[in-house]
Amino acid sequence: MFNCDADYASSSWGMTRLRFAVSRAAPDRREHYARYTFSRASGESVSVRDSLLAALLPGPAYGFQLHREITQRVGERREVNVGQTYATLDRLTRQKLIEPAGSTDDGLPLHRLTPSGRAAVERWFAGTDAAGADASDETVERVLVALSLAEVDAPAVIAAETSRWAARPRDRRPAASPLAALAARADAARTERMLEWLADAARHAEERERFVVERSNERPRRGRRPAA
Repeated sequence: MFNCDADYASSSWGMTRLRFAVSRAAPDRREHYARYTFSRASGESVSVRDSLLAALLPGPAYGFQLHREITQRVGERREVNVGQTYATLDRLTRQKLIEPAGSTDDGLPLHRLTPSGRAAVERWFAGTDAAGADASDETVERVLVALSLAEVDAPAVIAAETSRWAARPRDRRPAASPLAALAARADAARTERMLEWLADAARHAEERERFVVERSNERPRRGRRPAA
């Protein structure tokens, strides 16, 4: 995969090189590379894209709704800049993962999933991580967002994540060096902690109504309006 920093990628030449690199990837890996590469180029967290797409499962929404929801749906573990939210919506529209869905009575543009966008959400909940993404972060955000959405089978998502982490290799063979042994213990400890957290999440999933985030109709002080 072609690597870059945000300053290089912000140039037209940099973006041309990025698109070329993604186009050369194997077809079955192209979406993964595109997600990671362009999110790195824009400074966007890879999970923002997936959280935004998932937040549209209940139906069309305007940008400020989605901006508020992606923070709430991940348990407020991070804040997303409002400009980043709108930039991601624009990017998802260009990628044909979302499309315009009219506007509210007071002129706020609505967005909805396309069939391709819905398929991307389904793949994410099924366990598809972005290339280069941290596995722990992807699992935590996937589970939290699933719990927040009545439209998603959260227990099934948690069970699948548990199976994935339980299947991670925990090599007990003698390590090649003291550093390798220490690194292996760190990986094993992270796996055990994640399995404990997933077991806790599975218990909480029995009380879904406590975790579902309802859509708010709060309006931004200054929102986007359709172009005249």
